[in-house]
Amino acid sequence: MTPYAMLVADIGGTRARFALLDESGSPERVRILAVADFAGPAEAIQAYLTEVGCPGLQAAAIALAGPVHDEVVGLTNGAWTFARADLKARLGLNRLLLLNDFTALALSLPQLDAADLHQVGGGEPIELAPKAVLGPGTGLGVSGVLFDRGHWLALTGEGGHCSLSPADARESTILALARLEFDHVSAERLLSGSGLPLLHRLVAEVDGRRGEPLSTAEIVARAVAGNDLQCRAVIDTFCAMLGSVAGNLALTLGAQGGMYVGGGIIPRLGELFDHSPFRARFEAKGRFAAYLAAIPTYVMLSPTPALLGAAHALADSEACP
Repeated sequence: MTPYAMLVADIGGTRARFALLDESGSPERVRILAVADFAGPAEAIQAYLTEVGCPGLQAAAIALAGPVHDEVVGLTNGAWTFARADLKARLGLNRLLLLNDFTALALSLPQLDAADLHQVGGGEPIELAPKAVLGPGTGLGVSGVLFDRGHWLALTGEGGHCSLSPADARESTILALARLEFDHVSAERLLSGSGLPLLHRLVAEVDGRRGEPLSTAEIVARAVAGNDLQCRAVIDTFCAMLGSVAGNLALTLGAQGGMYVGGGIIPRLGELFDHSPFRARFEAKGRFAAYLAAIPTYVMLSPTPALLGAAHALADSEACP
């Protein structure tokens, strides 16, 4: 029997992260593969196992960017669709646990070290109080954890698809333009990797500028470099709107244990995020501004925190669905 018989995975719309669990249950041998390079999760996992020299698995916990309640599961912002029974059979698993990627990310929060986090703004966490997390990657994930009877319990939802609301007249104009194109403008529609090029175009129109088509990576790179005022304006708008959504989430969950920002976009902004309107907008909730000012906000620096959460979920599970 191989000592690496348990696998954890974090599969988003763009990248799939895999690891094997060591004897203590900690992820190691982490690899990051491109989702577009494989027909589905079975093919990607088999390629990973070949690369790391693991002949087979006993169990797996796979976090996916999409709902996981049905027998047939698909990525919200990706092409992979599969049946859980088929995946279990193809991999020869005794146990298969599927969970939402942000459920796994939420489960990682109590395990993160100070080195894994960068605090933006003030505030101090209250021990064992609820913690909230959101993260713009390919989509926009939302979750949180609550402490109950000695255990951290993660929430599973699709909060990124809640309606996006404006905080000022300029944002009202931006959203009005978006509604001309979409019946429903969710937070994810603009506050995500897939939505940033759209936001770039809308901001250019509102500001009376000609916006050339740019990818998410190009918008972020130009804003960070500081040589493109339009991209900087887009990122400031992005961070401001994200701050409003984060403040709403913190109020909804009573997240006095902290508000955590994950995903692939924000860590790439570096100091630009620190100086963005995010924190001010997080606190800008009228009579509850002081309540939110006491809640710390953190950027998650680790590229693979959801693997920790998936490992925690696998250890806690007694039987596969």
